[in-house]
Amino acid sequence: MPISTPTSQLVHQQLLADNELAVADFTHALSLMSAHHIDYADIYCQRSTYESWHLEEGMVKSGSFQIEQGVGVRAVSGEKTAFAYADNLNVQALTDAAQAVRAIGQAGQQRSVGLQTRNLAKPLYGMANPMLSLDAAAKVALLQRVETLAKAADPRIVQVMAGLVCEHELIYLARLDGRIHTDVRPLVRLSVTVIAKQGERREQGSSGGGGRFDLGYFDEAKVKEYVDIAVAQALTNLEARPAPAGSMTVILGNGWPGVLLHEAVGHGLEGDFNRKGTSAFAGRLGERVAAKGVTVVDQGNIAERRGSLNMDDEGNATQRTVLIEDGILCGYLQDETNARLMGVPVTGNGRRENYASAPMPRMTNTYMENGVLNPEEILASVDKGLYAVNFGGGQVDITSGKFVFSASEAWWVENGKLQYPVKGATIIGSGPEVLKHVSMIGNDSRLDSGVGVCGKDGQSVPVGVGQPTLRIDAGLTVGGSQT
Repeated sequence: MPISTPTSQLVHQQLLADNELAVADFTHALSLMSAHHIDYADIYCQRSTYESWHLEEGMVKSGSFQIEQGVGVRAVSGEKTAFAYADNLNVQALTDAAQAVRAIGQAGQQRSVGLQTRNLAKPLYGMANPMLSLDAAAKVALLQRVETLAKAADPRIVQVMAGLVCEHELIYLARLDGRIHTDVRPLVRLSVTVIAKQGERREQGSSGGGGRFDLGYFDEAKVKEYVDIAVAQALTNLEARPAPAGSMTVILGNGWPGVLLHEAVGHGLEGDFNRKGTSAFAGRLGERVAAKGVTVVDQGNIAERRGSLNMDDEGNATQRTVLIEDGILCGYLQDETNARLMGVPVTGNGRRENYASAPMPRMTNTYMENGVLNPEEILASVDKGLYAVNFGGGQVDITSGKFVFSASEAWWVENGKLQYPVKGATIIGSGPEVLKHVSMIGNDSRLDSGVGVCGKDGQSVPVGVGQPTLRIDAGLTVGGSQT
């Protein structure tokens, strides 16, 4: 079996050879499964190294380091899926898992399996372990620099919390159709939270970012950028008044506010929900679901982005998938199983949290494309309304599409100008309805800084979100503390 890329060489050495596994062992396990009638099967091996540091009050308050590895084996027959996993890597684990899942199909099928490595396009990110890019002292110094900059920014900053997370994954995937794929995935994130105090009032601000690169990304300029955003948010919130309540015009900021798009619309466009008819968007391909000018894309092949992958967790290349184009619903996000059952191509969106999880259709980097208006024009157009600069948490009901989000930074707008910051604002609406009421789209679309984590059916995966500045005239209700 030729090993033709640095990625393949690293994975074969550190994941297979170090566990005394060979390609023939995967051929045997897949052959065991193919003796029964199944439509699809794969073996997913993974080794994950994880490190985190957390600084508070100038001291490293917690830290962790762990290595996990294991194998997940899946067989699919029709709409039925059998899945087994083991938290170790050896021939016996492969064999036992293969025998366990093959029972989903009827015995009697004969199929030969010949495995061959498939090389994907040019990698989207490097393969170096980011944990090795700085030593322990330098990692602590990085976090201490965050605190120094934050406290120097304003005397009202009384507390600083900073966190650093590094991950490095080795992936080996063998499929029943004979394909072998490998990937090496780095991931880093730096987070900053500050507390500002003025009199008896205390408010919080937060920021951060990261992606698929090493710790050299967090240079002085980048660290200062994160600190400045967190400090400005906390100081703004010190001046915030109670948020108004009721239906009103809402401006959504660019970048991270795309998390509303991710939750309210993105999940509803995943293939499994639509195949089962449980999404509010099921059966609506070709219909207008948003205002003209609204184009929503999921793109997993943007270099070094947090939500990007060289391949999805079924070995398919990630891609740019247009979901809504000029307001018309034109596609769903698909993994192998749902694409086959719906009779459509896969889109490279089969994702799993780890080897102990079965894949499902998931978002990667999901964003709305640019319009033509300057953000200043959008703000100037509002007589009275809310400008939600940034969001905190939120939730959505996939079946109804209804969502609730909290704004971490928001302003009251009158006569086209920011009047004062407000706090306690929640944004309430319906995903299938809110995009129909987008009346103005900015030319400033951008992805978030690299902090997103998406949950679905108990599995968490890194994602990216984004959008331009938007004006939404109806369909949103602001929950606040004034009536």
